[in-house]
Formats: sequence, C-alpha cells, structure tokens
Amino acid sequence: MSKRLSRRGFLKLGLGAAAGAAGAQLFLSSRAGSLSPVAQAAQGTIIPKYYLAGTDGWASLPGVGNTHFYPDTWAPTGKTSYMFGFADVSAYKTVNPPVSADVLGFKQKAQSCAPMMYFDEVDPNDPNKQPYVVRLTNLGLAMRPDLVDSHTVHWHGFRNVIPMFDGEPGSSMAVPIGRVFDYAYYPYECGTYMYHCHFEDTEHVHMGMVGPVVVRPKQNGTSKTYGGRTFTKFAYNDGDGSTGYDREYVMFLSEVWNESHWDDAHIQLPDWTDYKADFYLINGRVYPDTIKENGEAVGAPTNGVPGDLGDQPYSALAKCKPGERVLLRFVNLGFTKASMTLAGIRMRVVGMDAVQLKGKSNVDGSYETNTIQIGPGESVDAIFTAPAHSGGSGYDSYMLYNRNIPGISNNGNAGLGGQMTEVRVYPANSNAISATQVGPNDLAYLA
Repeated sequence: MSKRLSRRGFLKLGLGAAAGAAGAQLFLSSRAGSLSPVAQAAQGTIIPKYYLAGTDGWASLPGVGNTHFYPDTWAPTGKTSYMFGFADVSAYKTVNPPVSADVLGFKQKAQSCAPMMYFDEVDPNDPNKQPYVVRLTNLGLAMRPDLVDSHTVHWHGFRNVIPMFDGEPGSSMAVPIGRVFDYAYYPYECGTYMYHCHFEDTEHVHMGMVGPVVVRPKQNGTSKTYGGRTFTKFAYNDGDGSTGYDREYVMFLSEVWNESHWDDAHIQLPDWTDYKADFYLINGRVYPDTIKENGEAVGAPTNGVPGDLGDQPYSALAKCKPGERVLLRFVNLGFTKASMTLAGIRMRVVGMDAVQLKGKSNVDGSYETNTIQIGPGESVDAIFTAPAHSGGSGYDSYMLYNRNIPGISNNGNAGLGGQMTEVRVYPANSNAISATQVGPNDLAYLA
C-alpha cells in the first residue's frame, strides 16, 4: 500500500531539501580557500589542410531552350544557373583573423564541384599521430541575404567519427554566417568518399555543396609487383599490388534541377516531390565542357579558368598511355542512380564505398565490367588497363558516359551532353601528356 504525501510531509520535505542545499553551499565555501588555480592549457597549433568557405555563385551549363527557369535572367554573362557551394580559400589557412578581407572576397564564388580533398591514411598505432583539420567558414549568400542558413562539412562514410565533427547539425556544430569551425579527423580507412553540407541537406546537397574525398593507403610508397609490373601507388592496402595504378581520375557525379536553382535565386520554394533533373554533371561540368582542360592555378587565390568555367575548374578528361593502369574513382551525390559505361574497355571494380572487394580470407571479390551501377551516396573504385594505340600521332578516344538516356542530354535537348567524357589513349612516345601523372586528375597541387 503506498503512502500519500500530506501537506505537512511536503513542507518537511521542502525544508529538508533547503537545509541540504544550504549545507552544501557552506561546505563549498569552506573548501574554496583551499582550491589553487590551474594554468590554462596551451592551445594546439595545427594548421588546417583545407580551408573551405560556404557561399553562393553561378555555373555555366550549356543547353538549348529558353524556359522560365533556364537560363536564369539574373545570371551574369556566360552563366546560366544559381548555385550554393564551397570556395577553396586554403591559400589563407594561416592568416589571422581567419575571415580576412581576402577570404570575404570569395563571397559568391562557390566552386562546382566543391574542392577535391586528399588525405593520407593515419596509422592508429602511431603514438605521434596528428589529426587532419578542415576549416569551414560561412560567408553568407550574396543573392539571398535573407537566407541565413548555417553550413557544415559532413564526411559521408567516415567510420566512427567523433560526433562533434560529424557535420550533422542535430548532434554536432553548424557554422553560422561570419563564424569559423575546425573539423578534426583521423582517417584510419583508405578509399573514396564524399562530403557535403548537412544543414537543410536536401536543398544544400542539390544546390552544389558537395565534393569528393580520397584517403590514400599506408601502402603507398612501397614497391609491389603485380601482373609483371611494379607499382608504388595503390587504391587500397591490398598486400599484393592488385590495386596498383599509374594514373587516377575522380569522376564526381551530381545533378541540377533548373526549377530549384531558379527558385532559390528568386526567393521561391521548390516542391521537392516534383524533382526531375535537367542536367547531369561530372566534376561540376556537363559535356562537352567535361573534356576541356583543368582551370589554371586551381586552389590558388586567382582560382579559375578564363571564361565561363571560372568556378568549374575540374576537367573530367582522362589521359593515359598504352599498358598503363588507370584508377577511376566514381562518386555519386546526385539523387538518381547512374550507369557509367566505358565503351570498348573493360574495367575491374576493386572497391565500393571505401572498402576493398576482398574477403577476410583474402578471397578476391573484384570483378570485370564495362558498366558500373552507382546509386546516390555511393562510391566505386575501378581500374582499367589502357589498350594498345591504333597507330599515328593522335590519340584514340573512348567514351565514358551514363547509359541512362536522360543522363547524357543537356536540359532534355537532342544531342550529346550531361554525364559524358572521354578516355584518351596516346602513343607511348607522345609528349602530349607527362610520362608520370603530376597529381590526381592531372592537378599538380593535389600530388
């Protein structure tokens, strides 16, 4: 039988609690004089590897048609579509204050796709290991000063991330306009990943706040012989050299729905249930822009190529010589599945979602194909051996494209476009490409 709490009992209980609180206060007061001050811990000085600035900008997506949503009549000359994104301000990562006048100058200069980030795998048993730091600031939106969204960096697929640095705003930090936050990572697993803003993620992901991340394996730098050839660069810690390669190219897939991009520029709200992509992109471009060269001085303060592609600096053109092994890192952060086909060359899929296709008993799970199915939020690592050259001084061209028909048109028009690029095989003695690749996607600053 339970006892009911009377009014008198309640008063006694309240007086007892008050007396206890007063006693605790007296105890703390008596102890205060015996507590000695502790020196403040020194702040670590870890320089960020990358410094990103969240902002807006404009992209050039060539297509035919003059609809209500495309091209945007507010777009600068040569541009067609409004976007959100990250600008690469790594050149100012050691400058104080972090949000300097130079960094503020990148407002409305968002890059499509977002900067490619490369890290070396960290050995968890290294007593002197240091985290990699990615710094993020939020410059606001030049076209939409009324839209005061925060931004985050979410490393998609990172295992056992520290919650504070996950970039999911429900359980970690989000960066408001004018502020700075440093994300710290210990990447213990190599492979191909992606990152994106997780604040209002449906909108921010589609609007362009997306980019690839690559973690290079600890095995890199060692010599391993596979198939009669010796390699020092690998996709994974394979142990036998089976993922060794000579050149690597990231193929980052995304999409543009004209209506949502127009709506965000014109203070409207899209109905995401009506989603229908109008453009399909590789590395922030559509064909034929995908086969144009990389931007000059990418990653520098004068980032960009002359002309319309100034904020779309990454080429998707893959170059190689006969017999070379080429690693293609496919990443999909669009909203639809892609079927990427390399016509005339078979690829060997060696990894998916930053995991080598190899069982615990070292059973080889890799497989050959000429078409890769890749869904939203997935990554696929595939290696091909460049075929013999047909002869002559020019290059042989092999088409790499999304065989889903809407994926290879621009704005639904006739003709080739969208997620299409080329693999070019040059003669062995050609000087048109370097004997060894200077960096992934032929970008020297990522070497």
